[in-house]
Amino acid sequence: MTTALKILQSTFGYPKFRGEQAAVIEHVQKGGDALVLMPTGGGKSLCFQIPALLRDGVGIVVSPLIALMQDQVDALTQAGVKAAFLNSSLDADEASKVEQQLLKGELDLLYVAPERLTTPRFLQLLAKSKIALFAIDEAHCVSQWGHDFRPEYVALSILHERFPTIPRIALTATADALTRTEIIQRLALDDARMFVSSFDRPNIRYRVTLKNSAREQLAEFLQEGHRGEAGIVYCLSRKKVEENAEWLNRQGFTALPYHAGLDASTRRNNQARFLREDGIIMVATIAFGMGIDKPDVRFVAHLDLPKSMESYYQETGRAGRDGEPAEAWLAYGLGDVVMLKQMIDNGEANEERKRVERNKLDALLGFCESTSCRRISLLGYFDEVRTTTCGNCDNCLEPPQTWDGTEAAKMALSCAYRTGQRFGAGHLTDVLLGKSTPKMTQWDHDRLPVFGIGKNYTATQWQSVFRQLVAAGYLEADAEAFGGLKLTAASRPILKGEQSMAFRKDADKRTSKGKRAGSAAVASPTDALWEALRAARLKLAQEQGVPPFVIFHDSSLRDMHATQPRTMDEMGDVMGVGEKKLEKFGKVFLAVIAEHGDGMRAYKLAVETTTTKEFNLSGLNDTANETLRLLKTGLSPEEIAGTRGLRETTIYTHFSLAIAAGELDVSEVISLNDTQIQEIKKAILAAGTDNAALKPVFDALGGEYDYGVLRCVQASMEMS
Repeated sequence: MTTALKILQSTFGYPKFRGEQAAVIEHVQKGGDALVLMPTGGGKSLCFQIPALLRDGVGIVVSPLIALMQDQVDALTQAGVKAAFLNSSLDADEASKVEQQLLKGELDLLYVAPERLTTPRFLQLLAKSKIALFAIDEAHCVSQWGHDFRPEYVALSILHERFPTIPRIALTATADALTRTEIIQRLALDDARMFVSSFDRPNIRYRVTLKNSAREQLAEFLQEGHRGEAGIVYCLSRKKVEENAEWLNRQGFTALPYHAGLDASTRRNNQARFLREDGIIMVATIAFGMGIDKPDVRFVAHLDLPKSMESYYQETGRAGRDGEPAEAWLAYGLGDVVMLKQMIDNGEANEERKRVERNKLDALLGFCESTSCRRISLLGYFDEVRTTTCGNCDNCLEPPQTWDGTEAAKMALSCAYRTGQRFGAGHLTDVLLGKSTPKMTQWDHDRLPVFGIGKNYTATQWQSVFRQLVAAGYLEADAEAFGGLKLTAASRPILKGEQSMAFRKDADKRTSKGKRAGSAAVASPTDALWEALRAARLKLAQEQGVPPFVIFHDSSLRDMHATQPRTMDEMGDVMGVGEKKLEKFGKVFLAVIAEHGDGMRAYKLAVETTTTKEFNLSGLNDTANETLRLLKTGLSPEEIAGTRGLRETTIYTHFSLAIAAGELDVSEVISLNDTQIQEIKKAILAAGTDNAALKPVFDALGGEYDYGVLRCVQASMEMS
């Protein structure tokens, strides 16, 4: 795995593997099949990209969308990897050129759509080529129980039949137990090793609010902390997409519509603007999303209820792919539930499929109405047990109140039963409140014993009661009765007084105003250096015709801003700066830092000239001061990194500056024994104490120690 680690560092610019990445890569590199379940933004692509670079031949990547192929190939090319794609966007000459590269063994990775891969002609091309591995991305598309079933994926079992000795790796971010089983069966992955990473995305804050005036609620959510940021707003219908996009533009936001009913040119142009410009809001149906690799989406908002927990997780996972704080906001009401259940019941699927879809919707309703930690509920759906609350969802930040609704539940259920189980929540509420309406007299419901028995509650409270009874499975929407509510078998114990019922107390305010994910400690900088770094990135992106994040992610720019490297070696230590990108862009960004950066350079100068331990910590820039403040509160380096949304390497760099100033002792921030510290010191001395670049030291020690740790030891040597 030493070679794999070197590729990770030199090609992709990351210091170490995360989670299960190393284990997956080693298994596939040795020729094993694998099924990988890893959250969006968790680094799935590296799990097949690095083995493809290590093994002899080309890695064939099955990808469902043109946008995904284009973005990944652009990013790989910038990193110095020989990658290409074959899809309908290429003309005949371009496609022929790629095919020749494949046959000549000139490619490391080739992305292809499943429809093309399974054609006899392409299978013949593969038979004449040296194949390193097959990677099947978005593997949940093969399952009829998945939320995004694609029939063309079913034919991919032919890979096992035609190329039984070539390893296959199937990857997905969303698959419950039923979907996993079908992926294994349909792709003949019976002998594959399954790697299941945590589904948790701790940087995403989950918020669910009762739908009141949805547009105004959305605007309030955006004004609270997302103005000028990129995001996605999902709607259920094409009409609502266009109406809400127009409305957001009138409110001063920059919003674009996206749905399957738009012509291809408009969809393509809107998607390109979303990827290449800052602060664009895409208002879309679920036709938009899969394959969108934009890392700096700061929010995903749902104006309508998704169809399942898988859909919700997949769609919200498009926020915060860069690991920075992001929010998932959902507004829903009883009308959403009724409409989705009608869609299921009136659909053309068989009864078994409808039963599964109803169960998936019920699970999502339970999540929405839950009074406990959202993250515990979400992870539990994917069979992941979490025992501690997350502290980063609305229920944790603002614990909801509950009230004993046993009597109210009995009244509501009795009302539904006595009116014939064919009316919606609006009419049932009128019955309970004793309202004289034409509909009431038409059906003689003003003569029922339940007429007017619920006057102790408001209409809003009754709407909440009916919504929560549906979510809890005591009432269900009857599609044949146009959404009328009917009792389920589970309601019997409540009607008989054998079971109590607690209801969530809906908040009076329209939206939850809890502390926004992304506090000032992790917000993007606003100084001249930050803006200059972004401007340089945008200029390079425009020159090369790629989205800015293909040049560098925001996280890389933040790392540059925090550490302000002075040399090419120091620039090579920045997260996401591999050898090829360093060669192509390093000098450009060093020039920007030299011109606009001053805080870190001034501090380093002060460290170099000070002769006593008396040092004014205000000489640090703001970000380093914040790190030291958190250290003094007792947080560990790992906890500080998580709290601030920075790499641990950056945190240790802040420590090293304070060590060199005599404000910290190396033993306070690194937990190495004397032997390990002496080993590092020896390597530093061998490299030359006057050399600030630590790459030779890092390499000499086989990558065993993080750059930040090396800097701390080096700083202690300078201090002594």
